[in-house]
Amino acid sequence: MNVFERYAPFIQDYIYRSGWQSLRAVQNAAGDAIFGTEDNVLLTASTASGKTEAAFFPILTLLNEQPSETVGVLYIAPLKALINDQFGRLGELCAEEGIAVTRWHGDAALSQKRKLLKKPTGILQITPESLESLLINKHMEIPALFGDLRFVVIDEIHSLLRADRGLQTFCLIERLCRLAGCRPRRIGLSATIGDPEAAGRFLAAGSGRGTVIPRFDGGKEIWRLGMEHFYNTAPQADEDKGDIGGILPQEAATDSAPPAADPGIGYIFEHTKGKKCLIFTNSREECESVCQSLRQYCEVNHEPDRFLIHHGNLSASYRESAEDEMKDDESLMSVCATATLELGIDIGRLERAFQIDAPFTVSGFLQRMGRTGRRGDPSEMWFVMREEHQEARALLPATVPWYLIQGIALVQLYIEERFVEPPRTDRLPYSLLYHQTMSTLASCGEMTAGELASRVLTLNCFKRITQEDYRLLLRHLIEIDHIQRTENGGLIVGLAGERVVSDHRFYAVFQDNVEYTVHSGSEQLGTIVKPPPVGDKIAIAGRVWVVEEVDHKRREVYCTLVRGNIPAYFGDVAGDIHTRILERMFGVLQEDRQYPYLMRHAACRLAEARDLFGKSGMAEKPLIHLGGKMWALFPWLGSYAFLALERFLKQRCGKRLGLKGLTSGRPYYMQFTMQADEAEFYRVVCDEAAQEWDPLELVYPKEVPVFEKYDEFVPPELVRKGFALGVLDVEGMKQRVRAWERHARQ
Repeated sequence: MNVFERYAPFIQDYIYRSGWQSLRAVQNAAGDAIFGTEDNVLLTASTASGKTEAAFFPILTLLNEQPSETVGVLYIAPLKALINDQFGRLGELCAEEGIAVTRWHGDAALSQKRKLLKKPTGILQITPESLESLLINKHMEIPALFGDLRFVVIDEIHSLLRADRGLQTFCLIERLCRLAGCRPRRIGLSATIGDPEAAGRFLAAGSGRGTVIPRFDGGKEIWRLGMEHFYNTAPQADEDKGDIGGILPQEAATDSAPPAADPGIGYIFEHTKGKKCLIFTNSREECESVCQSLRQYCEVNHEPDRFLIHHGNLSASYRESAEDEMKDDESLMSVCATATLELGIDIGRLERAFQIDAPFTVSGFLQRMGRTGRRGDPSEMWFVMREEHQEARALLPATVPWYLIQGIALVQLYIEERFVEPPRTDRLPYSLLYHQTMSTLASCGEMTAGELASRVLTLNCFKRITQEDYRLLLRHLIEIDHIQRTENGGLIVGLAGERVVSDHRFYAVFQDNVEYTVHSGSEQLGTIVKPPPVGDKIAIAGRVWVVEEVDHKRREVYCTLVRGNIPAYFGDVAGDIHTRILERMFGVLQEDRQYPYLMRHAACRLAEARDLFGKSGMAEKPLIHLGGKMWALFPWLGSYAFLALERFLKQRCGKRLGLKGLTSGRPYYMQFTMQADEAEFYRVVCDEAAQEWDPLELVYPKEVPVFEKYDEFVPPELVRKGFALGVLDVEGMKQRVRAWERHARQ
């Protein structure tokens, strides 16, 4: 098929105006799949490869040939910022042909939403949370809005593959299609899919269609990659090491940090002057801390501030100001950011990204790397691994540079195997089941238990949940007044449930904290968790403020800007690290090879870690004697298998081993004391793992492990079951223990 000739004339004109000489491989492949089949399409290609245009050129052509009588395309994206970015690009593409593009999220104009409701047409861009709100609050208008919906485009689909938010998104698509009587094709877009077939099945579930995954030559990926290590105080790892061959040469610094600066943050400060960069951190707290330090260094050097900040707790004005600054090709500002700038927002011509410590996932690493290298330049990322010097009496586990090893493992897994984390499809999402039950009742009104079950339990993501489990949930919700039984025997939302459903935070299924809005004069800075007393200081927007007033009723904080540097707190964030990453970390420590991207400090620190790894015996066995009755266990398991092993040792093996005081540095190691010797440890754990036992035994007595947002409203027995059978990776843990049998025989 000549895809270009198949495009509508206005698409061809757009391509001519843009000065394109030819279509990219991804655009030809997408055109063949969308024009040539009636299936769903999963489009995977590197960042900035033109995936959005590749999908929308044929979609808009088909709509141009046979216009939809309602909204024709529903575009779902995980971030408002991504919608705002694509709104401009799609608007330019569609303007000449008069195709309406409408944004629908919390920051979008109400007038545009009203206009769409009066005349449903064109493309609707929305987040999962706003789609949930739409289904609840505009239930009667869904058929008129989407009765002739042709396509659902899900951008950055990889971000929805491993958590409740992704399952919620596909529940909403199924519910919308049933309500509107439409059967749209689904188009998934991502730069980081490790198992396309599994992701294709995830995309297609409940659609009644197969998924086409176009294959094409996306060209050779070229990276500029560096990784350096810093102790937070002198000396550094390479001191007195002499010449080290094969190490990546250091780029000359363009600035100098103050003499007393934190070495790792000072390194970033020195290599960002005169450049436009992104500085990624793994938490909002660290993002605030790093931005504060970098701004202080500007002040000490009598330089203008050249750092901005961007994370989910900042107000829209702060986030959008940072985004606009990054899109300006003349700007030389750098932005400290979290995952909010990880996804596909076009932020102009970035020269490089910095990553402080290792991200949790290969997917996150690739997304962050992909922020750079647009417009023909190679992607460039500099890792900065930071570590405190350990005291002389520190035990073995604390002396391993875990983030450095993890960073190398992430890079090597992708280079060697193209590994990216697969979808999580084996969970029991009871929290989401509660949420979708309440959402369905809130939108549809009174219905019988059978009608409710037929609408909710038949959604594809609940296929592992039994009717008995659902009856148990409904009985519990009636008991706690989240659901009320009417005189006719029907079910409606109860008074307690109404308080939950009517709160705007109900639309999201991801965990959120009780947040307070922070104001300084007329300016809204963002939100924080747990505001301090009046007179204390808070950190937000990369600066420090003194609290003047706290209104707990309205959850508002009023403050004034001051100087200083203090830690911020926005709530806990859990990491989800895959077992393949831990296994590759073992390989990094075991193998004797240099990696071309390691800088001098990092290469020396890796050499030290490998020496320690060999001398300690970690290379030969997972259990290491630390002295006396103290032991360390290095299982090389991902987050959920590690958690299962931790509980297995306490619950199933603790008495037989005389095990006490187990503490863990998840998911790297555990420390404990025990009465048993090494051989007995292996015999006991292998024996216990080989027996038949219920994973529910790994839940502590009287424990209700609230793991997801709405678990608190789920019957305790279902919460326990969901945690034991859907969160803990018991089978992964058992496989690892079985591999220790050879030690039991020695």
